[in-house]
Amino acid sequence: MFNIQNLMKQAQMMQKRMTEAQEKLGQEEREGTAAGGLVKVILSGRHDLKKISIAPDLVNKDDIDLLEDSILAAYNDAHEKITKMQDEGMKEATGGVDFGGLKIPF
Repeated sequence: MFNIQNLMKQAQMMQKRMTEAQEKLGQEEREGTAAGGLVKVILSGRHDLKKISIAPDLVNKDDIDLLEDSILAAYNDAHEKITKMQDEGMKEATGGVDFGGLKIPF
């Protein structure tokens, strides 16, 4: 026998667990490197670029801060635009159904 209330409870529990897992993973950070470690980035579990480090050996020392900040700003601008595009695409795909702020993948 099909029990809709039991199914709804299970769906709510699963949504809660998924939200908790997303929050936990979103707080994690990982470092990526290139050019033998001369360029480093730190990315959050939500794909937010947190920090860029460029070794002075690659560019003029006076330009490093401006270059790091500019790359960080450009990445975050693109990330925000992609997130907005994904949100709009999901809204269209689900016919405007709100899943309680649950974002997949983030």
